[in-house]
Amino acid sequence: MKEVPPDRMAASHVDPQRRTFMQGVVGLGAAALTGMARGDSPGEADAGRTAAPILTRPFGRTGVDVSILGIGGHALGLAKLESEAVRIVHEAMDAGITFMDNAHEYHEGRSEEWMGNALKGRRDRAFLMTKVCTHGRDAKVAMTQLEESLRRLKTDHLDLWQIHEVVYENDPEQHYKPGGAVEAIEKAKKDGKTRFVGFTGHKHPDMHLDMLKRGFAFDAVQLPLNPFDAHYRSFQNDVLPELNRRGIAAIGMKSLGGTGEMIKQKLLTVEEALRYVLSLPIATLVSGIDSLEVLRQNIDIVKRFKRMPDDEMEALRRRCQPKALDGRFELYKSSKRFDGPPGREQHGFPPQEKMPD
Repeated sequence: MKEVPPDRMAASHVDPQRRTFMQGVVGLGAAALTGMARGDSPGEADAGRTAAPILTRPFGRTGVDVSILGIGGHALGLAKLESEAVRIVHEAMDAGITFMDNAHEYHEGRSEEWMGNALKGRRDRAFLMTKVCTHGRDAKVAMTQLEESLRRLKTDHLDLWQIHEVVYENDPEQHYKPGGAVEAIEKAKKDGKTRFVGFTGHKHPDMHLDMLKRGFAFDAVQLPLNPFDAHYRSFQNDVLPELNRRGIAAIGMKSLGGTGEMIKQKLLTVEEALRYVLSLPIATLVSGIDSLEVLRQNIDIVKRFKRMPDDEMEALRRRCQPKALDGRFELYKSSKRFDGPPGREQHGFPPQEKMPD
């Protein structure tokens, strides 16, 4: 089932860095309510799960639709066995999930290998994304990684290739330099190795805005979104409106805060977190799923998804605010411990196990 396309939000040309918090969050909630599907009804129960299809949304200006829930490649590589990872992908696709996330560096290639094996005979049903992990190295390294990713994923092209982890202050400059990652993704798109290109990051909204203002026409951007984000280094407030204004597909991630600590401490439920992010004007939400149990839980939530009204979203933000202002539940924004090992190495930081407390 396809949702009504999101409102383009083109009427707003205000620099997102100048928006007040309330302008940002209220504007986003209104756009989500008026521009996307209204009153999505739960499906009928079927063996403990609902029979309603998983909704799809437009992937920015690309003309392609994707499922509103995606499978996260990093978590997939944490499955107990490859056979379970394959079952996760198969069951997800059978339920209507099309968006597949991955990265060259995840578990030293294991995530891509497992996903590639799972997609045998199903590649044409998937919107397949992986990420290039140069972390400042040149386009030659990027193109070598691309060929390795294609081999592991057992495909001749990607649907989306993204620059991974723009999380250091000098990353935008490094990626845009002559012979950098931006040149690599541009060439890959021109050569037909990928349909679309983008970048990801979880550190600071200013880094995303820096990547955007340098002028490359990205098709997609991945960013952390959850009710806590609204109060601390807010990607929802500062970046999401700009992506919508430009028609760039927004890919949500870290809906549970990366570690799930906000859930463990019972500050909100998994369903509240997923429903909140899916009620924002995004194309899809990448979810960390490392078991069939988690997959089935998330599918059930998404199949019953009904858009959260603005007042309910605001109430949830207010509930989270007291423990959100200092960023304690979003340490990926402030700590190098949550940055990938290759990125830390390229920027001169020690391995994670040697990082100071």
